[in-house]
Amino acid sequence: MSDTLTAPRRGLTGTALKLIAVVTMFLDHIGAAILESTAIWVILDDAAETTIDYFFNSSALEVIRNADVILRAIGRVSFPIFCFLLVEGFLHTKNLRKYFLRLGVFALLSEVPFDLAFAEYWYDPYAQNIFFTLLLGLLAMTCLSRFGDRSLPGLLLALGCIGLGELFRVDYGGFGVALIVLLYLLRDRKVLQTVAGCVALSWEVTAPLAFIPIRLYNGERGRSLPKYFFYAFYPLHILLLCLVREVMLRWP
Repeated sequence: MSDTLTAPRRGLTGTALKLIAVVTMFLDHIGAAILESTAIWVILDDAAETTIDYFFNSSALEVIRNADVILRAIGRVSFPIFCFLLVEGFLHTKNLRKYFLRLGVFALLSEVPFDLAFAEYWYDPYAQNIFFTLLLGLLAMTCLSRFGDRSLPGLLLALGCIGLGELFRVDYGGFGVALIVLLYLLRDRKVLQTVAGCVALSWEVTAPLAFIPIRLYNGERGRSLPKYFFYAFYPLHILLLCLVREVMLRWP
């Protein structure tokens, strides 16, 4: 009897890509939420001033600064992967309304942890978390899909979503929404998608490296994890970092 089982494709599954994205994001946020925290600088050096110039020029903070640079460089890989996965999710979702709802709910749930971690306030009106960026990207793709990728209404509405990203200061601003639109428009031209994505991200030296795992994506979903694991990871890991920072602040 012939074997009818299909061998798994070589490459990275969607789950593997998501894991790469969340791990690199976690490392990035260690730098952003802890190592770049002005409160931590004061603990490490009694003479510390709460300015970013001090952080980058203090010899006492040299080790912390170098660690931060490394972690943030690694973390630049995460956002392009999340953008690519959003495009894939949009193309394959069976229920677009629920997709919007999930992103919207976790955008709201993540905002206070996001502000506490990176602004050190309960609410910062000048910065919104990454779920809002993804939500606007999803809206832009929906407009392009409904009206046509090359239609004037679709392009104008997508441009409007990019403008909203800049206006409301979502994470990565209008550029983040524009990157999602770019990856979507070039979804069927993988080489051009990679080149254009690398050029768009060239202002962050390590960010184009994200296209190595992206190009290794085999189109398969991969082993499933709990349904909301990757959504919940975002606010939960930020809360964890806030807790770690608070513990550090209470050191004698």
